[in-house]
Amino acid sequence: MGREAIVVGGGIGGLAAARALGLRGWEVAVLEKARDFGAVGAGISICPNGLRALDALGLGAVVRARALAETTAGIRTPSGRWLSRTDTREFERRFGPLVVLHRADLLDSLRAAVPDHALHVDTEVEEVRTVGAKVEVVHRRGTARADLVIAADGLHSPVRTRLWPDAPRPRYVGYTAWRLVVSPPRPVRSGGETWGRGQRIGLAPLPDGRVYLYAAASVPAGQCGDEGELAELRRRFGSWHDPIPELLAAATESAVLRHDILELPHLDSFADGRIALLGDAAHAMTPNLGQGANQALEDALTLAAALDSHPETAAALAAYDRARRPRVQGIAERSHLMGALAHRHSRPAVAARNLALRLLPGRVMLNSLAPTLDWHPPR
Repeated sequence: MGREAIVVGGGIGGLAAARALGLRGWEVAVLEKARDFGAVGAGISICPNGLRALDALGLGAVVRARALAETTAGIRTPSGRWLSRTDTREFERRFGPLVVLHRADLLDSLRAAVPDHALHVDTEVEEVRTVGAKVEVVHRRGTARADLVIAADGLHSPVRTRLWPDAPRPRYVGYTAWRLVVSPPRPVRSGGETWGRGQRIGLAPLPDGRVYLYAAASVPAGQCGDEGELAELRRRFGSWHDPIPELLAAATESAVLRHDILELPHLDSFADGRIALLGDAAHAMTPNLGQGANQALEDALTLAAALDSHPETAAALAAYDRARRPRVQGIAERSHLMGALAHRHSRPAVAARNLALRLLPGRVMLNSLAPTLDWHPPR
């Protein structure tokens, strides 16, 4: 009988882990508490490191076929003046392509790569405990045992809360975010971000002609627009440079998703015996470097490689922890700092930030990305 694993959570990280282990002969069950593997979300960027992980999963070509390569990147002021522009050709030469697609398309590609019999919806996990050489998972539909449990159950991970009771809780970073997909009245060919005082907005064209729009603003946690989220976006960004007003005018209220941005303070470990944390359950970070999903993909490949290299599961998970924790926590710190820079509010601080961005050589910006994007799957 082959080795068995239970993955708690059917998001990007959980499905990637199921695929990685399935390729190595593991019997895998994915337990998802929702009633289906839904398509909630908007756009998502897959960076070169994430694409290399998808290539290792045999899914790189599938995802590239459903994505659009980023052709314009940089930061502008609300009037449209460029503060910093990324040489996308040099970026791709050094690191590889960055692509944008709808999150639902990425999830669909991952889900299709996992056997149907391994996918279990409406299966909320109630307890996880080690019983001898196995891990026992009690869920809504019964009890299951496996050699390994992977908790990929998100920022508010119930598995982490139960098994790491002293771990720090997620914390609000000081700004909220909106995400939506818009069908524009005319084609939008380029993307990028625009930074103002304590707020910013970004856009990225999608392969089907729609546009992924995302925004953030420094507000108290839980604060909502009095007249709805779309009205709040139009109030904040409706006078900024083209095509932002046109995109917001074409948007619908039902398309807007709003979430306060939380991050998970550093954990002391991502593993406990035969149980491993993966993705946001281990290291939820701010979205400022676009690395949340990419790091979950890295997690999946690194965990699978560790299990290949160590016959004992506990030793493999310890190796996974040693490999992943320093890297991903460093990226989380850089992402946090980028958010603090983007959300400066006072006029002198914003003026100093903008001047620094204008004077910063492009090669320095690219060099700063190397520690994040130069990752390759372990052999």
